[in-house]
Amino acid sequence: MTVMTPAPIDQPEDEEMLVPASDLPENNHQPMDVVAQPENANNVENQPVEDPPSSRFTWRIDNFSRMNTKKLYSDIFVVGGYKWRVLIFPKGNNVDHLSMYLDVADSSNLPYGWSRYAQFSLGVLNQLHTKYSVRKDTQHQFNARESDWGFTSFMPLGELYDPSRGYLVNDAVIIEAEVLVRRVVDYWTYDSKKETGYVGLKNQGATCYMNSLLQTLYHIPYFRKAVYHMPTTENDLPSQSIPLALQSLFYKLQYSDNSVATKELTKSFGWDTYDSFMQHDVQELNRVLCEKLEDKMKGTVVEGTIQKLFEGHHMNYIECINVDYKSTRKESFYDLQLDVKGCRDVYASFDKYVEVERLEGDNKYHAEQNGLQDAKKGVLFIDFPPVLQLQLKRFEYDFMRDTMVKINDRYEFPLQLDLDRDNGKYLSPEADRSVRNLYTLHSVLVHSGGVHGGHYYAFIRPTLSDQWYKFDDERVTKEDIKRALEEQYGGEEELPQTNPGFNNTPFKFTKYSNAYMLVYIRESDKDKIICNVDEKDIAEHLRERLKKEQEEKEHKKKEKAEAHLYTIIKVARDENLLEQIGKDIYFDLVDHDKVKSFRIQKQMPFNLFKEEVAKEFGIPVQFQRFWLWAKRQNHTYRPNRPLTPVEETQSVGQLREVSNKVHNAELKLFLEIELGPDLHPIAPPDKTKDDILLFFKLYDPEKEELRYVGRLFVKSTGKPAEILSKLNELAGYAPDEEIDLYEEIKYEPTVMCEPIDKKFTFRASQLEDGDIVCFQKPVPVENGQQFRYPDVPSFLDFVHNRLVVHFRSFEKPKEDDFSLELSKLHTYDDVVERVAQQLGLDDPSKIRLTSHNCYSQQPKPQPIKYRGVDRLTDMLVHYNQTSDILYYEVLDIPLPELQGLKTLKVAFHHATKDEVVIHTIRLPKQSTVGDVINDLKTKVELSHPDAELRLLEVFYHKIYKVFPQSEKIENINDQYWTLRAEEVPEEEKNLGPNDRVIHVYHFTKDTAQNQMQIQNFGEPFFLVIHEGETLAEIRGRIQKKLQVADEEFAKWKFAFLSLGRPEYLQDTDIVSSRFQRRDVYGAWEQYLGLEHSDSAPKRAYAANQNRHTFEKPVKIYN
Repeated sequence: MTVMTPAPIDQPEDEEMLVPASDLPENNHQPMDVVAQPENANNVENQPVEDPPSSRFTWRIDNFSRMNTKKLYSDIFVVGGYKWRVLIFPKGNNVDHLSMYLDVADSSNLPYGWSRYAQFSLGVLNQLHTKYSVRKDTQHQFNARESDWGFTSFMPLGELYDPSRGYLVNDAVIIEAEVLVRRVVDYWTYDSKKETGYVGLKNQGATCYMNSLLQTLYHIPYFRKAVYHMPTTENDLPSQSIPLALQSLFYKLQYSDNSVATKELTKSFGWDTYDSFMQHDVQELNRVLCEKLEDKMKGTVVEGTIQKLFEGHHMNYIECINVDYKSTRKESFYDLQLDVKGCRDVYASFDKYVEVERLEGDNKYHAEQNGLQDAKKGVLFIDFPPVLQLQLKRFEYDFMRDTMVKINDRYEFPLQLDLDRDNGKYLSPEADRSVRNLYTLHSVLVHSGGVHGGHYYAFIRPTLSDQWYKFDDERVTKEDIKRALEEQYGGEEELPQTNPGFNNTPFKFTKYSNAYMLVYIRESDKDKIICNVDEKDIAEHLRERLKKEQEEKEHKKKEKAEAHLYTIIKVARDENLLEQIGKDIYFDLVDHDKVKSFRIQKQMPFNLFKEEVAKEFGIPVQFQRFWLWAKRQNHTYRPNRPLTPVEETQSVGQLREVSNKVHNAELKLFLEIELGPDLHPIAPPDKTKDDILLFFKLYDPEKEELRYVGRLFVKSTGKPAEILSKLNELAGYAPDEEIDLYEEIKYEPTVMCEPIDKKFTFRASQLEDGDIVCFQKPVPVENGQQFRYPDVPSFLDFVHNRLVVHFRSFEKPKEDDFSLELSKLHTYDDVVERVAQQLGLDDPSKIRLTSHNCYSQQPKPQPIKYRGVDRLTDMLVHYNQTSDILYYEVLDIPLPELQGLKTLKVAFHHATKDEVVIHTIRLPKQSTVGDVINDLKTKVELSHPDAELRLLEVFYHKIYKVFPQSEKIENINDQYWTLRAEEVPEEEKNLGPNDRVIHVYHFTKDTAQNQMQIQNFGEPFFLVIHEGETLAEIRGRIQKKLQVADEEFAKWKFAFLSLGRPEYLQDTDIVSSRFQRRDVYGAWEQYLGLEHSDSAPKRAYAANQNRHTFEKPVKIYN
């Protein structure tokens, strides 16, 4: 949520996530391990507790680029009696952005259960142009679990460390924090139901905008009753039926003691989780939800409820002034959008809504047979609905800045709204005047934050009594009328002077939380709308279903509470090994999460548990033998030894402690069952020290298949040769078939699988209980080529390194295009070859790959260089995370060739035509600007054959540089700056001794946040001025150059601007006298400014200067 003017960067605002700093992997920075606290921190204790609840703190960091520390804390400062500090990661917290957080400085010493709430903004000052400072604001409930909060991707490191941008000047960075502390009740122990009688809604990601809307709709009892009466059946699933999901949600809000989850409802919308986490516009959601419900109510007893409650009508009219002609059109509305900008309150917005517009001059109205006529145009209301929803236009598109902005201006709204005022001036002639349009405020929906995100909550008075409640996700609190009304008007708060050591300028803190939607209920309808809703309104099947859900919840809760009395015993059997090996798993023997588990009381004797097993598997107790599993030092997990008779008399709890040195509530066992010739269980054979239990897997190189075939006891002094016929029998081979044996030793980090020498004894081969032997028919050397993996080790290596990678076209980074099964060990060449093969491309060197950023879920900014990585694993790793996504592009020339070239996008401005053409220039990196110009000349239309061209760097509508012809193009960055090529005008080639070339820019003034700010726009240009020339003469030349009509040009003002301050000029002023200084920081700091409104249509190519991603429209798919 960037506050103030957007910084001159292409900032990926849509990726911004507010997070505690420690949310990212490998980072737990609670100890203060970087900066020794300064001396002035010691007297923090002596600060008066009456310290003002808000402050601005400035932190200058010198030698910034030479820092090699991962994170850095500021000095401690005190706000609201609390100690705070700023925490930054100068090189990013595992991202390529500066990461910055507000931290509770003494969190480790605070009493258990502490919590505090603060609204704050963090900023990096632009020391050249303060208006390009980057500021982001948010609010947070700090507690022991989240003692810091802020922005992991605050601003790109590339911008911060580029000295020409103004954030790093003389190797110093200046950081500012503004903090406003609010007292709150204890967060963790607070019980909303007990304190208020109401419960909140859980926030599943960024869904608080939905939660505040749902609470508002729920607290319109007539609406809730209608939802309850929508026909649903016990066979419906809430996750697939919006009516049932909403009924279920409302029922829980009415009868539950704890906050309620919204997952089923968002599922019924057909939202995937990505959607749920995108902050939609609440008004959009309101409309879509109401349309869906209206549709689902058709043909039921509650048909028409939505219209009855929310639908009003207005009339659009156009009335001719000089002839008797009037055109009207009736339209319905469910909510009204009211202007906030330029309006002091709701009444002013309604006045503006019905304002009469005159259609005259060039804008006359075509009145059918009467031709063009002067007319007046407007809107009047035919009727208002019983429940009036007013959307306040807090978000607007700013054409000047080409971006969305939030309007935090003060805007008042009354507790009682009289829409019959001034003799019914808002009503149309056919309105029914007997209806009294007097409304009472029911709810205020609030947005706190900036344009790119923030937090939503609602103030509601459910019964229209004097008591207001704040519904903020899971928390419901009682609030007074001042908090619900006046504090949500917006505007600014003046903050008191702060303690010494701070930047002492008084400052105003813009209130970023303010109302954006109001719900009013008509006085005459309130008894009907605030009606009684009780159990009898709720369908029997719904009550039953929710009762069952409640019981299951209670049962789970009880299980959780009693968990310490129980042990989970997981019993693996031969059947599990048979099922899993070669399908779910290849290494070791079993996935314990997929075997039968028993929940057994810890005090139960193990012998009694065996009876449970007998019942479950039909194996008599005397035929059961249980083995304990052990984790070996090489990280494999194998059956280790059978339980002794003494152990079997112990309790289950004691046994678990024997098997598990680690504190774990589970006991894992292997159940050994021996079968007789008739395949019925028999008693297990006696086991001596000399007997070893081995497990066998069979590999088939032709089918590339590994499967479990059984287990055998062998004598440690025996040799493999003695069991070969038995193994052949297990495999279904002829008794004398030749087979090779391997021992599967381990698989992490690499596979170890070694041949077993059949001539050695098992003991000599170091085989022991629980070991795994893999065997196969040998593959003759001459046939080795026809199998990909001719032996067990090569097959296990393949399985261990195999990876399914999802490839996406770089142009469509959200959609999987195809998947390939590759090996982690594949080289760069292997990977591009497989991709080229998949795409039917002959030349793999034309494939360019880009890695995936796991945090932003986008391609990384830089593609992978040709043979720039050794292995596939290097392509997939992002910090310490591994992804399975790669992006591909098909280039028109081979990548090694392209890497030797520099690609520049150049906008060519034609000398006489008003047109701009973008050219892509591709030249060897060692080329110069002169080469670019020569290349361009072959592609563009010149005004005459000898025209000279030049290349300029334009940024935010100012010319920062004219490139010398000799400059190497390798270091030119066209990602943020626009490169512009143009012909050099004749007048500039023949300069007289006293002529000057000056910069001329278009501008308007913007008074955002009570400061006058200059906004440049349009195309900047150079102009030659002569000694003694007056503004009147220069004006004429500018008008001719820009071809502006007289009427329009008369409105333009001219000013000399130095460092952003305008000094307006009169026609008689000598312009050259202003442009005498030679020592300015940059030529662009002094210019002739043309002040006028920006009416030109946006050119498409300007898009890359300030890209803005808009919100995804809400869709409910069901």
